[in-house]
Amino acid sequence: MKINKMFLRAQLVSRLRHSGWCLFAGLVALACNAGAQTPYRSPERWEGWIASYEKQDAANPPPKGAIVCLGSSSMVGWHELIGFDLAPLTLVTRGFGGSNTNDALTYADRIVLPLAPRAIVFYEGENDIAEGVSPQLVAETFDRFVDKVHAQYPQCRFYVLSLKPSPLRQALWPKMEATNAFLQERCAADPLLTYVDVSAGMFNDDGSLKADIFQSDRLHMNRKGYVGWRETLLPVLLESELAYESSAN
Repeated sequence: MKINKMFLRAQLVSRLRHSGWCLFAGLVALACNAGAQTPYRSPERWEGWIASYEKQDAANPPPKGAIVCLGSSSMVGWHELIGFDLAPLTLVTRGFGGSNTNDALTYADRIVLPLAPRAIVFYEGENDIAEGVSPQLVAETFDRFVDKVHAQYPQCRFYVLSLKPSPLRQALWPKMEATNAFLQERCAADPLLTYVDVSAGMFNDDGSLKADIFQSDRLHMNRKGYVGWRETLLPVLLESELAYESSAN
């Protein structure tokens, strides 16, 4: 008898969300990885963007020991107001385009590590899934990113934002939920990693997605969407990071 893979995946993710998801993580991986593994695209497409950060840093060096906000276009869309939203914390923005987790890993040496971050707010993974990368590979690549940072800054703290839903990528949400489960599992195993579920507040009480928090492209958030993220993330950051503000220079 044939088993519908999407149905199986959704069922497994539901079990992960409601009970003992660590036990079922391997099953989710099997469901999500059926078939050929899709590799990451070459990160070279971002060379111009990365070079612009390097030029900017040379002309106006950012503070050392700040919180680096790294991620894809959802992070870029927050650049203008994230300093206001997460005040009084010292931030350095490092979003770039439609980047993925492997892009962040590749360019960490150039746009993250030179900043000597005390903490990193991390939003990647959504584009990975949209490009056909499996949740398991996203998690493995995230592990490599953390290892790279901790090799140089062993006490750097991570605030890992959950992958967000969107009307445009609704069909990919089961895989994104599976990715979130993997990321949450990794954060639970390391006291330096904190999982921040920004996606939960993007749903109505009936489980439907809030339509008024997205731009007309049905993918990126509008100001109301980012206000929701602020309400979730800021208390977490203030509790853990405010005491370190005097060390940022």
